[in-house]
Amino acid sequence: MKSRSRSLLTPLLLSVTVLLAACQKQEAAPGDGSAARTLKVGVNPVPHGEILRAAAAVALRDGVRVEVVEFTDYVQPNVALADGQLDANYFQHVPYLERFAADRKLALTSAGPVHLEPLALYSTKFSQLAELPEGAQVTLPADPSNLARALRLLEAQGLVRLREDAGATASVKDVVVNPRKLDLREIDAEQQPRTLEDVAAAVINGNYFLEAQKHLRLDAKVLARESAKQNPYANVLAVRRGDEARPEVRTLVKALHSEEVRRHIESSYGGAVVPAF
Repeated sequence: MKSRSRSLLTPLLLSVTVLLAACQKQEAAPGDGSAARTLKVGVNPVPHGEILRAAAAVALRDGVRVEVVEFTDYVQPNVALADGQLDANYFQHVPYLERFAADRKLALTSAGPVHLEPLALYSTKFSQLAELPEGAQVTLPADPSNLARALRLLEAQGLVRLREDAGATASVKDVVVNPRKLDLREIDAEQQPRTLEDVAAAVINGNYFLEAQKHLRLDAKVLARESAKQNPYANVLAVRRGDEARPEVRTLVKALHSEEVRRHIESSYGGAVVPAF
């Protein structure tokens, strides 16, 4: 009886061994995503979430699964990244990232640029810049880096002139010439599209305008748009300092720089978003 049990057990163990080997081989099969390493990435929904999902399909072919976590503000994605709740985030440009990290003493850095959203002056009341009346109320994004950027856009259109030494942190206090006596108001960037019906015009971040246009169906005209040439405000994939060399992060950057992603950007946003790679 003992001998018979041993003889039955041997082929059973052999079968289990073969089955485990087959499972391991299947898990390691490239391209099927079953053995993919996972990166949790925070984004603003539009266009970052859309672009990231296009890149995720490319990254999965190279063994990296992307979990998309959506945020609707400019603070929590960096806090969650610094706390280790995220592996990366994708919603901001380098000047904002550097200022935020310095102010909060966070070790965050860029792993690579992805796209540029040229800042634009939008209006639901006027179709041309020349139509803006004297004393028109114009809102600007309140965060310092985008506020300075918005003021530079107005300056490029001859609407204001800034103090000569006003740098990357220029504010409304640095406006020294305002020929149309524009009423310049700072508002949280995410709130600007919702107030567009109540003001003459607004300089709005591209992602917030695109999202509002999608959900609120805003009928707004572009009165002026930032040049994309030599623009330092490309949106980047941000990581904790040192993680930019992680193989899975490099794989994701490669996917974000792929032709599939380029085609998605160029065909989806009508010039409001352009590739930065």
